[in-house]
Amino acid sequence: MNGADTAWIIVATALVLFMTLPGLALFYGGLVRSRNVLSVFMHNYAIACLMSVLWLAFGYSIAFGDGNSYWGGLDKMFLMGVDGDSLSGTLPEVLFFAFQMTFAVITPALIVGAYVERIGFGFVLLFSSLWMLLVYAPVVHWVWGGGLLADGTLFAEPVKDFAGGIVVHETAGIAALVIAFFLGARKDQTKPPHNPGMVMIGAAMLWVGWFGFNGGSQLAADGGAAMALTVTHISAATASLTWALWEKFKYGKASLVGLVTGTIAGLASITPASGFVGPVEALIIGAIAGVLCQEAVNFIRNGIKIDDTLDVFAVHGVGGIFGTIMIIFFGDGSAASQLISLAVVGAFTLVVTVVLVKICALITPLRVDEETETAGLDLPVHGERAYDFTS
Repeated sequence: MNGADTAWIIVATALVLFMTLPGLALFYGGLVRSRNVLSVFMHNYAIACLMSVLWLAFGYSIAFGDGNSYWGGLDKMFLMGVDGDSLSGTLPEVLFFAFQMTFAVITPALIVGAYVERIGFGFVLLFSSLWMLLVYAPVVHWVWGGGLLADGTLFAEPVKDFAGGIVVHETAGIAALVIAFFLGARKDQTKPPHNPGMVMIGAAMLWVGWFGFNGGSQLAADGGAAMALTVTHISAATASLTWALWEKFKYGKASLVGLVTGTIAGLASITPASGFVGPVEALIIGAIAGVLCQEAVNFIRNGIKIDDTLDVFAVHGVGGIFGTIMIIFFGDGSAASQLISLAVVGAFTLVVTVVLVKICALITPLRVDEETETAGLDLPVHGERAYDFTS
């Protein structure tokens, strides 16, 4: 065990959890109407709790067990055989488990943005549970657990995905698009975000937390972690500016919500490449991401007309895929391994997500009734409201 590495990953673990709670919750919560903000908080918080328990029970073993090329098996269920003296590299294995648990929390939480304001709460819990175990955990094993895309089964050079362009952002983005497609559009899409200030605060928390997300993925307190942290910041800052500039050019005004959405686009895009590029490459990746992801938002909304409410696929999916491809040009990655891995994981995620949506919808309603949607989910579903203007 290395004490410095251990101390850094303890901090990084806290930072990644901070991304979901409260960062992502506030970011998404500010983007919806005031009558739905507590439902968004509820989705994020409940998913964080449920994924943590499921990661302990089965997810970690499926992802990082010593099974085969396709899944890790169940030998490490409930951390069987793991104690305070067990090591994973230079870290206590229980800390590696906790760090990876925060990734298993935020990945299904990202999908929340696609279905807010109209989804059934029971569906959220059931789908998120099955999806994490049957899509996310196996893909983790393929990419980071020594499985299919990393062990030479498909190609000689393992895929390069430093912190989750494929594992986190592609899978969550595709799942978000699938659910939004089957769910259908909201009845009323005309209202703007109810609290842009809340959106900015959430985005700022995500930005800070991302230092643990990418810097922690080095799994060591060294120069590689420092470089990952630095390029993460540069990409985020640059994408924020290019998003705002492109918005100003197209619409005549640069918005706060647009500026901070550009931040998230830059963060998602640098994530897979953050361990393989330097600051200049990060500048280029961020500059392109701010425009590319904004155009993807327009295409999803107005081109194929899917109501991915908070643009999960356009920002996270497109950003993660773009960053993974950039490794070919900037990070000395194999074109075959990068592109084939994107295709394999994309196809797998698409098929399994469709099946899970269909199965879960047979068990619990996919969408709330029209009266509940009109009234907002907060009071009818959870018995609470975020704001009381009468007091």
